[in-house]
Amino acid sequence: MNIPVSSIILVLVFSYVIMPKITIAQEVNHPHITQLSKLTDNLIVPGERVGLVTQKTSKQDLIKFFGVSHLVDKTISGAEGEGRYPATQINLSQGRSLLVIWSDSTQTKPVVIKILGSAWKTPEGIGIGTPLSKLHQKLGKAFQLYGLDWDYGGTILLKSSRLSRYQGKLILQVGIPAAAAARFPQDYKAVLGEGTFSADNPHWKPLGVKITEISVLF
Repeated sequence: MNIPVSSIILVLVFSYVIMPKITIAQEVNHPHITQLSKLTDNLIVPGERVGLVTQKTSKQDLIKFFGVSHLVDKTISGAEGEGRYPATQINLSQGRSLLVIWSDSTQTKPVVIKILGSAWKTPEGIGIGTPLSKLHQKLGKAFQLYGLDWDYGGTILLKSSRLSRYQGKLILQVGIPAAAAARFPQDYKAVLGEGTFSADNPHWKPLGVKITEISVLF
């Protein structure tokens, strides 16, 4: 099966292993942190920005925006442990945390931003926790998505939806609550595996499907 390049990046982002770097402590210079009004911009514009973070944002910009005390450098691994990539986690309150994955060790060009908090929303109001019922409203009733429980499980195929313009710019992945599989085993088994399924498949409904992962690509 041919897997889109963007989905390969998905596995890179969603299967990371945290490898903190040892860094020299830096003093937080609070007067230079960006104004609060700008810091509360929670808009995801696929392919363009996540709040203040854009394709041109560097690690030094993150320090200016958020303060060094909110940043943690990490190394993440790709699918099946292949490759290691520099990243910076931005730890913010009120559901606003992010993970910025850099193109290289210079930390000057983001390539992927993983959304870690529920405050972030696309212009359509899609964010972490958005239920299938709202996805039907925004993407259409019969968009396609991969089956559950494999490397690309629950990934929405945006090209099959009303948001096809976001293809290659945004990755949305759905999941189900831990108890759903045991409670509705037949429905769960019906949407497992590497095939594609329509979002109007009746087996999705009892499982409590919602957005669990969002990545913005540059």
